[in-house]
Amino acid sequence: MNTIFTQTQLYTFLLYCDDERLEKTVLDCGAGGRRPPLAIFKDKGFETYGIDISQKQIKFAKEFEEKEQIELNITEGNMLELPFEDESMSYIYSYNSIFHMCKEEIGQAVSEIKRVLKKDGLAFINFPTVDDWRAKVGERVREGEYLQEEFGEKILHSYFKIDEAEIYFNDVKIIYKEVRKRNGYMRDGRLITRGFVDYIIQKL
Repeated sequence: MNTIFTQTQLYTFLLYCDDERLEKTVLDCGAGGRRPPLAIFKDKGFETYGIDISQKQIKFAKEFEEKEQIELNITEGNMLELPFEDESMSYIYSYNSIFHMCKEEIGQAVSEIKRVLKKDGLAFINFPTVDDWRAKVGERVREGEYLQEEFGEKILHSYFKIDEAEIYFNDVKIIYKEVRKRNGYMRDGRLITRGFVDYIIQKL
């Protein structure tokens, strides 16, 4: 497989998933798209599963699977009600996905991830921070929540202070936290700042 994946933070997560004590099962919450990063894990011998709420994004993922002749097991599903048994996955991640809902729903989704995660299992979850250039762009819904234009649609985005999301993790162990802030240029020449905070948590 010669595909170049841009989700570099998932390679860090992959290093943490190299644990012989747990089965190599991984679930991607928000798995669709033209280059589904589940293929990174499939290439390393993991049994892969994914859910996405968008049929369009699932279609893109199926086209990728057909091209690469692999099976990633991506189906339609909602993070608020994961279609998996309790403690059935060793590893779960949500990369650039879980924050497309309100903060109350994010708490429910994190609870679902913890439910499905095996004991000692690991999960990667990331959030955009208030340092991001889009943190106050669009129609304000609630504190830190904005409806923003994406591909012609208004999509909810939730932005977090650096430690704010840790309210979701009070019953698990945070084993990795990285605050990322970088500057870059838009195609029209505007200088922008992107801000994220990444977590790897372990179920106790």
